[in-house]
Amino acid sequence: MESPLRPIPRQRSTREPVARPEPDPGWRPLRIAMIGQKGMPATYGGIERHVEELASRLVGLGHEVTVYCRPSYGSVPVDAYRGVRLRQVRTIASKHLDAIVHSTTSTLAAIGDRPDIVHYHGLGPGLVAPLPRYLSRARVVLTVHGLDNQRAKWGRLARTVLDTAHWFSGHVPNERVAVSRGLAAHYDSHFGASARYIANGVTAGRQLPARQITARFGLTPDGYLLLVGRLVPEKAADLLVRAFRRIQTDLKLAIVGGSSFSDDFVARLRAEADGDPRVVFTGFAYGDLLAELYSNAAAFVQPSRLEGLPLTLLEAASYDLPVVASDIPPHVEVLEHDGPGRRLFTDGDEAGLVAALTRLVADPAAERAGARELGDRVRAEYTWDGAARELERLYLDLARPVRRRGRATRPTAGAATAG
Repeated sequence: MESPLRPIPRQRSTREPVARPEPDPGWRPLRIAMIGQKGMPATYGGIERHVEELASRLVGLGHEVTVYCRPSYGSVPVDAYRGVRLRQVRTIASKHLDAIVHSTTSTLAAIGDRPDIVHYHGLGPGLVAPLPRYLSRARVVLTVHGLDNQRAKWGRLARTVLDTAHWFSGHVPNERVAVSRGLAAHYDSHFGASARYIANGVTAGRQLPARQITARFGLTPDGYLLLVGRLVPEKAADLLVRAFRRIQTDLKLAIVGGSSFSDDFVARLRAEADGDPRVVFTGFAYGDLLAELYSNAAAFVQPSRLEGLPLTLLEAASYDLPVVASDIPPHVEVLEHDGPGRRLFTDGDEAGLVAALTRLVADPAAERAGARELGDRVRAEYTWDGAARELERLYLDLARPVRRRGRATRPTAGAATAG
């Protein structure tokens, strides 16, 4: 593993083509550092998928992107993946230190590489954003994927630290990106600070026949409901298990995901399901296995109590799956209203979830027809290519020289465009 402080020389990266709508006279190639994700290639984790899809497209637009990876996140290719340069840096693998230590060592490595843009993903990593903001000429961007300080898995001390990170996110970065309109409105109301709305994207679902899922889990086409996500309290898988056990159906419930420093919650969840053979725990799934699970589900259920803009919901819609979701703002932003193929229930209301599931299983044909309409709209509105072009425009605006007294200069570290 290379030293976190040794700079990487400039290299020409393999480009993935992304259509540019029109020539931009202010365009120039940028060096971009991305910090806060666990790594690439993306296996589990919405932030990891977000970074992979955007970073690879930014390379396709002509920029040089470095993604800083944690050694614990699987096997990292030596040089690059999808044209993106990868760099492992050291961390301490523990619940409370892993993210902040990795963000710090990644930031020090990035400053040594002299990027134009340092882009943080998530509130916690943004705690070290003052380093590049005030000690380098890089412009700092932070993407808010969700209000992590509100997550139930954290104790009092960790939540206090994340509350500080939340405050930093409203004051330190040159620009903020919010993945949902609700998050953008949050920054306007809490900090009077702008946050550029750039939603997550999705690609058309890759349809695969049921092979692994039948052999390994006994799941058959159209024979199960699906939940995908980390098994943490705010995802409310326990609420779903209790509601599912109250409905009369031959369908199974496939719970796809695993612990995220939340072993006690996972143990309670398994106890909730004990005695009901219809509930199947698959563990984490990605690649072909995850595609099989989406391809053959009868419907997707998203009972979460806290989200940014969940990729799993967009992915389910991209497979034309009927969806049942809690009525928190990010879900309503995607689904828009309750109806066939897009059932909403009051956040945290077990009886409401039972009623929504009952409606879902009562008329599968009508739910499928509504889901196809939803899928068409989601695939048209939420695109990674569009998100990459919007993010590129933000970067170029930040990096553009400012004319002062007849001469062009780079914006100084203290000259914020926002915050």
